[in-house]
Amino acid sequence: MRIKPGTAWQDTYDRCCTAAPEAFHDDRVLNHWGGFWHRDGRPDTPVFSPIDGTAIAVPPRLDRSGAGRAVAGAESEHRQWRHVPLAERKARVTAAVEAMAEHRDLLAMLLVWEIGKPWKTACADVDRCLDGVRWYVGEIDRMTAGRTPLPGPVSNIASWNYPMSVLMHAMLVQALAGNAVIAKTPTDGGLACLTLACALAVREGLPFTLVSGGGAALSPVLVGGRALGCVSFVGGRDAGAQVATSLADVERRHVLEQEGLNCWGVWEYSGWELLARQIRGSFDYAKQRCTAYPRFVVQRELFPDFLAAYMEAVGSLRFGHPLAVESPEDPLPQLDFGPLINAAKAAELAGQVDQAIARGGVPLYRARLSEGHFLPNQDISAYFAPTAILNPPRSSPLHHAEPFGPVDTMMLVDTEAELLAAMNASNGALVATLSCDDEETFARISPEVRAFKVGHNKPRSRGDRDELFGGLGASWRGAFVGGDLLVRAVTTGPEGERLPGNFPTYTLLAS
Repeated sequence: MRIKPGTAWQDTYDRCCTAAPEAFHDDRVLNHWGGFWHRDGRPDTPVFSPIDGTAIAVPPRLDRSGAGRAVAGAESEHRQWRHVPLAERKARVTAAVEAMAEHRDLLAMLLVWEIGKPWKTACADVDRCLDGVRWYVGEIDRMTAGRTPLPGPVSNIASWNYPMSVLMHAMLVQALAGNAVIAKTPTDGGLACLTLACALAVREGLPFTLVSGGGAALSPVLVGGRALGCVSFVGGRDAGAQVATSLADVERRHVLEQEGLNCWGVWEYSGWELLARQIRGSFDYAKQRCTAYPRFVVQRELFPDFLAAYMEAVGSLRFGHPLAVESPEDPLPQLDFGPLINAAKAAELAGQVDQAIARGGVPLYRARLSEGHFLPNQDISAYFAPTAILNPPRSSPLHHAEPFGPVDTMMLVDTEAELLAAMNASNGALVATLSCDDEETFARISPEVRAFKVGHNKPRSRGDRDELFGGLGASWRGAFVGGDLLVRAVTTGPEGERLPGNFPTYTLLAS
């Protein structure tokens, strides 16, 4: 077993230096602001790939004053870009998308190394970004009719798990709508991928600012800067709550997507073959997704059939090193997932599982890491094998919060009221699903599930095109997005317009 030739980290980084030498130097990655690449910031703590511990690119971390200069540069770019005609914006965004398409495989390989995505999943992340933006280019004339760009740039702070299909996708649409764009590289991964994509975009004249730094140092500027037109955040509830608090007294557009415990209910159901396939699919990217399903709430009398379907699904999962092959001619392995984002997360999750079992949770399934697809003697500290726990104790984080890893919890219920109570264990969620044979039963129960989208016998996803997206309760704050609403969130419409969203008072003044 060996890493497939040509896919090693150094080979990948060398390709970045060739593709965008203005952004990548032999010894460091640069920040981009004010229309130029800057050798500023402080590359400090070494960064290691989750797939095998290889040392990879280190973020050039700015301090607060450096971030302030970057935001000021974005403000200057915004004053010019918001007056660029839509036809020219469309041409430049299209050129940027096609440049990224030419480097699609390199962008995907960076996702493999930086955040541990298997090859197929990494390619899908890049493709969803590019295909989604192409759709917006075709629809943007209609979407912006009668609307104007915001008075200031859009600031983006996003989690590490979808650098292209969530963060870069949003940045390109925000620029298409007439705004300069600021983004902070996620703390835990995606630096080189985002830097390459940004380099290709700014070559086509897009007003992108990309900076690195710690949240504590940069948030006062990237969230609280007076000239910002909108703040977009994707991440956990703790960090999201801090952002929401800082925006509480500011009349500013905001989109805050936060975590929620997405649940899959099984009630009066018989389609076990379909459910087994869906359960396996739910482990994509080790459930490190905002729309993952880590909780199954099952009617007690159906549990034997459910458990048989579940065991069939998890027993077929393949996980391990995304680039390990038997011989140089072999294709990259077809894996369901690779590592977690880092060894610290794997250790944290292991502690939560052990604690839940020690306090009474029933371990229904615990795969072994030795079953994974690994190189000889490689570092596997960031990997976690599939696990399932029945009835985690209420004192456990696994009872009320998403694990963001390949760990499922299960609850057994006897009544519809118990089903709803178990599915609504967290204060709101992004998605939910109810597997239920009868249409009328689904129609009666689903409105009581505290999730923004509820699927009938199928999972729900984020959706980027003609379907809006948001969350209920603490899983979301601010404007809903998707389709027309993604553009409306970053443009100004008629006076008195009220944006659909999860605002504390359900109102937002026009910018």
